[in-house]
Amino acid sequence: MDITNLAHGVLYMVGAYVGWTAAVKYGAPFGVGLLAGGLAAGLVGLAIERGFLRFLYKQPNEQVLLTFGFVYILSNLCLWVWGGWPRMPFTAKFLSGSFGILGKTYPKARMAMIVIGLVLAVVLWWLQDRTRIGAMVRAGMDNKEMTMGLGINLERVFAMVFFVASCIAGVAGVVGAQLLGVYNALGLEILLLALIVIIVGGVGSIQGALLGGLLIGIIDAFGRALFPKLAMFTMYLTMVIILLVRPSGLLGRKD
Repeated sequence: MDITNLAHGVLYMVGAYVGWTAAVKYGAPFGVGLLAGGLAAGLVGLAIERGFLRFLYKQPNEQVLLTFGFVYILSNLCLWVWGGWPRMPFTAKFLSGSFGILGKTYPKARMAMIVIGLVLAVVLWWLQDRTRIGAMVRAGMDNKEMTMGLGINLERVFAMVFFVASCIAGVAGVVGAQLLGVYNALGLEILLLALIVIIVGGVGSIQGALLGGLLIGIIDAFGRALFPKLAMFTMYLTMVIILLVRPSGLLGRKD
């Protein structure tokens, strides 16, 4: 969509807060919390796109300023609604415990996070590369005027895509809350990690985002185990090295 959305991290946080509230405070099933978190983040994201971002297409500097402003707005709204104390990680009953494979023990919650992430990545790739709606989005990114001249309502398409992307951020927040919990600085932390992953994988590439996420995750895990004090540095160093070799990222499109 050619949009720079720095508010994605706080949409993740909004979903996490709403999902935690539904599942922990009100005792709703985990699936209801997942749905509530995704829907809440989706509606907030849609309001941002319809109310503000749709007037700033092809204006990347203004997009950065606007969406970064929403980082502070939504962070303070969450602080006002939920307070400043962190919520502890919670685990769905059916995901509690662990299971063994070949003599190794794996927590069910962590494996569920991996499976959900892979499924979402495959579904998003299929939607982008193998469906008519994906073709519309790609055409709109390459030449908006010509695509609209063919009778395609790009505003409606982009609004739907932004809503779905925001919903996914909210769902990720609920799933991630099982490991990280929920706290007010979560949005900025997730934004930083997301930027590193996108830059490494390549802007505009779902496959690149998946590859970048796996690479950064593995490097971060090894960094925390071998060099605990330099864990963040290892991620930045990886990003710098990849950009020196491939300025567009591993699978990014070259302009």
